[in-house]
Amino acid sequence: MRRVSKAPRRFTRTEARSARAASGFLLPFLALFLLCFIAPIAYALYESLLKVERTGPLGLGGETKQVWAGLSNYAHALEDDRFTAGFGRVLLFGAVQIPLMIAFATALALLLDAASARWVGFFRTAFFLPYGVPGVIASILWGFLYVPGISPLVEMADSMGWDVDFLGRGAVLWSIANIVTWQFTGYNMLVLIAQLKAVPGELYEAARIDGANAWQVARHIKLPLIRPALVLTTVFSLIGTLQLFAEPKVLKPLSNSIDSGYTPNLAAYNEAFTSNNQHIAAAEAVLLALVACVLSFGFLRLVGRRGKDGDNG
Repeated sequence: MRRVSKAPRRFTRTEARSARAASGFLLPFLALFLLCFIAPIAYALYESLLKVERTGPLGLGGETKQVWAGLSNYAHALEDDRFTAGFGRVLLFGAVQIPLMIAFATALALLLDAASARWVGFFRTAFFLPYGVPGVIASILWGFLYVPGISPLVEMADSMGWDVDFLGRGAVLWSIANIVTWQFTGYNMLVLIAQLKAVPGELYEAARIDGANAWQVARHIKLPLIRPALVLTTVFSLIGTLQLFAEPKVLKPLSNSIDSGYTPNLAAYNEAFTSNNQHIAAAEAVLLALVACVLSFGFLRLVGRRGKDGDNG
């Protein structure tokens, strides 16, 4: 029996008009996405594959030209001890600071969401306010609290017989962690509170009828249901940690322990604007982006796998 093929369905005028309207709304977004996201990435990749060749004896000639470098800029970046040490430093920073910050944010969110909480609006605003302070300003403010001679914290420690150096080699990384935690805990808290507000109140009522106390409600109902928000804030914090720049840059004149390659972002900045080698800086920026992508997607994959194992169990 011969099958009769159906003619392709044609769009009506109304459907065609709706499709054109949808395309019109999407075009501005696509244009900005290409201009502000795809184009800079493509240009950074292009710059990272070039190098500058100078003419004349010992490269002291007046003319310069860009030539194909292949992966030599990436090899140069990975051979730079300061750049690779910066990666290890920010990974250690993130391994300690991110869990502490997320734990503080979760505790604050649970406290403000408790039924017995008072002055919720005031405390929510007060905890969120540090996020509104730019990173440079926050670093300057905390810098005054770290510098001996003008810091009331250092004077208080000295009066108690404690020798404290917030900007010393062993403490400056954690001084930066304190600034970041102070600034972003309130933001993460607000994300978690928004997730808590989406939890149906019937679940809490059913748990109380079953005799659950506040701790049991928080542990067995609230924490599992805000898991997506916890994952989101952790991923954002991980990406932000790898991009650490403003705090070490501002504190660098105050501490001899912070060098030009203290973090990967700071190393790329100094390579571009101090050493005037934008091609190696582009390679370092691409490597930084790759590490951020690998760690973020790796964390999401790990969390997703654990979630599936928990559901199956």
